Order: sequence, then structure tokens, then C-alpha cells
Amino acid sequence: MYGHPHFCPSYIFFTYAIVLTKFYGVPGDRVGMFILPFALGNFAGPLILGRLFDTVGRRTMITATYATAGLLMIATGLLFVGADLSATGQTAAWTTIFFFASAAASSAYLTVSECFPLEIRAVAIALFYAFGTALGGIAGPLLFGMLIGSGERINLFYGDLLGGLLMLGAAAVEAAIGVEAARRPLESVARPLSEVD
Repeated sequence: MYGHPHFCPSYIFFTYAIVLTKFYGVPGDRVGMFILPFALGNFAGPLILGRLFDTVGRRTMITATYATAGLLMIATGLLFVGADLSATGQTAAWTTIFFFASAAASSAYLTVSECFPLEIRAVAIALFYAFGTALGGIAGPLLFGMLIGSGERINLFYGDLLGGLLMLGAAAVEAAIGVEAARRPLESVARPLSEVD
């Protein structure tokens, strides 16, 4: 329902070291300093934006965070293909993307599970999480590994464009058919199986 939230983070985590060394000439022993900010952005996004999913509303915030991450991803790809970013600038851009994408993915998984009856909610979130993680963790690194291997910046931009469009697609789906569960008893979102005739 919400696209593949792990596609973007998985491919970055697994391939960014190669991007740094191949395209920016960063020595291998310095790569960790560029990846650490991703973890901070990943943590800060849900921490800072999390309460807004209950106050502003899940539907609005999921749409906004996915759309923001998608647009930033495409913009960053354009800057990368034009060689307009340094390694530090690229890292700052991705950290910002992670800030929004992590909040979007975290809330999307939880909201999907809220659409199911109480008795199967835990199974639903486990299945959605496992599917998203498997898809992103397998397809992302394979695809972007090939794109990086080409040595062409334009090929990496196509990957960024794909990731950005997937996130914009997720935002559009949420805006169109997302269920607003904020500040509502979950039994009113999906009736428990025990109450169904």
C-alpha cells in the first residue's frame, strides 16, 4: 500500500561506501564518518516528526514525508549527475532524505497494521515489514550495485529517479486511499474479529 520504504535506505546503506570511494575519491578508512550521519537522520526523523502523525494526522504526515523524501531524492540525483555536490554535500542531502523517509516508513508500517482487526494486527505488521525489508534489502543493493558498477553518474541518477518516483507514488496512494487512524480507537478503524458476525 505504501510502496517500498526500505528500497531507498537499503541501497544507500549498502552502496554508499562505493559511491564515496568511486565518485568522490574518499579514502576507505574515512567512509564511516560519512555514513554515521545517516544513522542520526534515521533516528531523528521519527523522534522529531513522530508526534505530528498523531496531532496533524497520519494521512497528511505520511503523504507529506513520502513526497518530501521523494522530491529531495530526485533533486539530489540531479545535483549528483551534474557533479554539483561534494562528498559532504551529498551526505548532508542523504541525511535530510533519511530524516523524512525514516519517519514515513516507520509510520506507514504501523498504520498499515491498524487497518487490520486486533487479532491479526501483529501478524500484519510483521508480514508488511518482512516483505518491505526483503524487497528493499535484496533489490536495492543489486540494482544500485550494477548502476554504480557502470561508473556513469547518469545511471545512478536513474536509480535515484526510480527511488524518488516510488516514494512519490507511495505519497499519492496514501493521499488517495490512506486510512486516518490518528486519535481514533483502533476498533473503529477495523472491528475485531470477535465482533464480526
